[in-house]
Amino acid sequence: MTDSTRLLGISNAIVDVLAHIDDDFLDKIGAPSGSMTLIDENRAHEIYAMMGPATEMSGGSVANTVAGFANLGGSAAYIGRVKADQLGEIFVHDMRSLGVDIRLQPAADGAPTARCHVLISPDGQRTMQTYLGACTELGEGDVTETTVGKPGVILLEGYVWDIAEGPALAASAIKIAKANGSSVALSLSDSFCVERHRDAFHAAVRNGVDIVVADEDEVNALLQTESFEETTRKLADYDNLFAMTRSEKGSVIMHKGETVIQPATPVETIVDTTGAGDAYTAGFLYGLTSDKSLQECAKLGTYCATNVIQQVGGRIESGLLEGYTG
Repeated sequence: MTDSTRLLGISNAIVDVLAHIDDDFLDKIGAPSGSMTLIDENRAHEIYAMMGPATEMSGGSVANTVAGFANLGGSAAYIGRVKADQLGEIFVHDMRSLGVDIRLQPAADGAPTARCHVLISPDGQRTMQTYLGACTELGEGDVTETTVGKPGVILLEGYVWDIAEGPALAASAIKIAKANGSSVALSLSDSFCVERHRDAFHAAVRNGVDIVVADEDEVNALLQTESFEETTRKLADYDNLFAMTRSEKGSVIMHKGETVIQPATPVETIVDTTGAGDAYTAGFLYGLTSDKSLQECAKLGTYCATNVIQQVGGRIESGLLEGYTG
């Protein structure tokens, strides 16, 4: 571990298990097409045994951002809980193969490594069956001055607040960041997560979080506004940097009176929107930790997201910036 780390992610560590299935498979397991269902350990084993050939790789929103950041050429590290089992080894190996510094050793006991069975239908629709497992056992004791170090930015995932010790470990991360001069970024995860933890998120934004990355629905939920126009008016009272994605409307960056509007890049064919927000965050934070202007950060985020939606899977591939012209 070195102090040269530019981005440290703290989040739910999940292994994505991707498999192509037919529609009969969804009927067999009783899963509506396009749904996301939380399942228990026994059901996870049952579905895994029923699946055919699969691709297994590290996943989870912030983990995807960290992996993408590393593939852009940034030095990155990660804190998340996996078990010392088959999928835990896959998660750690996959992240380390990208150059990500894994700060926690896999646990010898406890729940199995979390996994998301991503079932891809012939029409490209994704149906997800998720077992949270070990990722919910991340604790306050895992976030220390030693494991955190002095990164340029610490990126916290909103879903962390769903973990039993999540609020406490998030508070520890913010305290360490402030003592060490690191910035704190918060990904709001999804609007339902914001609804569950609005007061806690708002307190964190007012007292420690420097950067908020989210889509417009999530920011609207945080501020309890009915429109994006109302949201932008309210944000005039905040000193935080807000990077907000708006799908085909592009993105808007607001910080201390400066507003940057970045249009989306039109594409002929959208293959898979999964991970577009994670890719945008990776590009945006890569620019920010490279001392780029907010306009350039928004362009980098848009470039990464645009490329990801034209491929299967949400992972930014190594060498992507070789074709970037700004």
